[in-house]
Amino acid sequence: MTLIRFDRQQNCLRCVVFAFLLVTLGCGKSKDSSSSATPENPPVSLASLKADPNPVPLGTGPIRRRHPVEVEDLNFLRAHTSRSPVAVKITVPGPFTMSQQAQDDYYGNPESLALGYAEAVGEEVRDLFAAGADIVQLDEPYLQARPEPARQFGVKVINRALEEAAGTTAVHLCFGYAAIIHERPAGYSFLPELAACRADQISIETAQSGLDCSVLATLDGKTIILGVLDLNDMTVESPETVLARVERALPHVPAERIVLAPDCGMKYLPRDVAFGKLTTMTEAAARLRGGPGS
Repeated sequence: MTLIRFDRQQNCLRCVVFAFLLVTLGCGKSKDSSSSATPENPPVSLASLKADPNPVPLGTGPIRRRHPVEVEDLNFLRAHTSRSPVAVKITVPGPFTMSQQAQDDYYGNPESLALGYAEAVGEEVRDLFAAGADIVQLDEPYLQARPEPARQFGVKVINRALEEAAGTTAVHLCFGYAAIIHERPAGYSFLPELAACRADQISIETAQSGLDCSVLATLDGKTIILGVLDLNDMTVESPETVLARVERALPHVPAERIVLAPDCGMKYLPRDVAFGKLTTMTEAAARLRGGPGS
């Protein structure tokens, strides 16, 4: 089955955050500030994955989803594919990650804020499946970036968002875009914990980090979306290089539960490099399906 995926751009993620927040935002000012941001009254900022200040939305009331946010995008995607044998996948910012990128002046508790986002995300997930999505993925990079709060309530909020999902679901966590975050740890600070989440698939990066894939044995029963393209390197890999990366995972995950994918951040690559890498990955997948000698 061919998979067509629609990912929102990084700057659109903030737009989705704002669309999910039914409160007076004013570019993210504290509740004691005036009604507009100025050089003397700057927006609220929190640390990004690079630890740089990042303007964030401010919550002064309960989180509510005003309307479907990505259904129009899904309809566009569906209009350019056939129902079968093409499967379509769409991604949504995850509730834990959004809660880590917002200034809370209402709930007074990080878990309650994240659960508020989970309710809104759950509504979006249900609408996306109703509109014809085959796979909906929650993007949760802050599970890796903020492992302590993730262990406290990360799985709980993901499960709340997915509890009425009517199709295949995935959770993606990463080390950050290769074009922005160049150094990678050898392992995830939060990953085995996702064995307890409702998602059917777990999407991870392994190529640039050289991940020790033995950790994947802890995710028994989950399909692993395996990042096998190094997006920090503009060289187009050979199929043999991709196959070697897959083979690191095979002792720990059966082949039928592995889906090949790039690491995170392909949108930053030149188009010819991106297509070259995807072509190589497709060839590697065909060889794996064909077995020895293919």
